[in-house]
Amino acid sequence: MARIVVGLDASSGSKAALAWAAGEARLRQAVLQVVYAFHARELAAPEYVPTEHGLVGGGVNPALDGYDAAAVAAPDMSATLQDRTRYEELARNTAAELLGSALYEQRDALDGVEVERVVIDDRHPAEALVEASNDADLLVVGSRGRGGFKQLLLGSVSHAVVQHATCPVVVVPARREG
Repeated sequence: MARIVVGLDASSGSKAALAWAAGEARLRQAVLQVVYAFHARELAAPEYVPTEHGLVGGGVNPALDGYDAAAVAAPDMSATLQDRTRYEELARNTAAELLGSALYEQRDALDGVEVERVVIDDRHPAEALVEASNDADLLVVGSRGRGGFKQLLLGSVSHAVVQHATCPVVVVPARREG
């Protein structure tokens, strides 16, 4: 049986790609694998580990001489790591909710199509989609994601999958407003 992979994020371009891929999956009687990939660790605040120069009394500010650097509390790394773990879990839950919401919005287009939901954590979206292309008959992405360079025709993910996917790729442009 044929398999079509479509990359999804919160952009209008990926929603257009999902709608197009659903129609193609119906025509070809293919399984539609909807992939949402993200880096929770990149989304979370980086770990902060100050150097001795970042602490009071570290010798970088002569006006602060007289403070004992050893008396300054070291950062509580366990609390930082717990916060980071909670944030990563929140990111995973948000990804699953976003995927479910997008599929619900396209429920009419997806009627009669076998859909596989895939959330991939700790992978760059382009890397995850290129890997998914190894077993796919077709890979579908939107032309522009959520990146900041709106004047570019292709976003970084769509550009990467066009260059590196091992199956045919369809890039669906977002609808222009106005």
